[in-house]
Amino acid sequence: MPYEAEISRTNPTCFLFLIDQSGSMSQPFGGESGKRKSDGVADAMNRLLQTLVFRTAKGEVILDRYHVGVIGYRDHAQGALAGLAAQQLLVPISEIANHPVRIEQRTKKVEDGAGGLVDQTFQFPVWFEATAGGRTAMCEALDLAQQAVGRFIGEHPDCFPPIVVNITDGEATDGDAEAAASRLKAIASSDGNLLLFNAHLSSRSEQPIQFPNSESQLPDLYARLLFRLSSPLPPGMWKQAKTSGLPVAEGARGFVFNADLVSVIQFLDIGTRVDKNVR
Repeated sequence: MPYEAEISRTNPTCFLFLIDQSGSMSQPFGGESGKRKSDGVADAMNRLLQTLVFRTAKGEVILDRYHVGVIGYRDHAQGALAGLAAQQLLVPISEIANHPVRIEQRTKKVEDGAGGLVDQTFQFPVWFEATAGGRTAMCEALDLAQQAVGRFIGEHPDCFPPIVVNITDGEATDGDAEAAASRLKAIASSDGNLLLFNAHLSSRSEQPIQFPNSESQLPDLYARLLFRLSSPLPPGMWKQAKTSGLPVAEGARGFVFNADLVSVIQFLDIGTRVDKNVR
């Protein structure tokens, strides 16, 4: 069975995130009061990077079971992690852990034990900055991902297949995204083909369509295109989605259409769930 390779320091896997930073990302999420898509995605990405660090921590030591990268795309595509990691498209997770660009002090509401809520301060590491402007060079981002992941598999030919997650709110302005995605998905380790997942961000107050298994469930040509770009969920992630209460059917793909911020966070969590393979 594919997607069964053990993930370890000697046989790591990689996560590469492609983030739309075009001008339309300055618009708010549908149903959100003033939360720009670029800001919401930046917060979700920084939370996820911190979660990936926690998953690989053993005491004070960060075990490099994952290599991680972020590519931002607008008029052009380029590495989008601030600080040391900005010079490379994929870096060991310990490089992420040790080099946030800053630590912010944030607050959240928590129960006070007497039926009320109080503000609680917490530290929030930042590696990825919100930005929005320009066009949507998605094809360039997919091709850049192909280069980065191709090099990674050359060094780790037996790894759990790399996972590439594309988050966008619009169509590519630089060519045929389906062709670029097909070239990317053709990359494979001995354990299976690369997994490409896509999340489409909505500016409308419509219900997200999460992890569909058929184009017939989708409302328009663009949604069907993104569905075709997306890989089927492997068994472990399918079970995770099912456990999370999502109505996933057999053949469900790693795709969300009309995603709000809650859907994006849930999508990223499920799309990076490879815990059962980690040693």
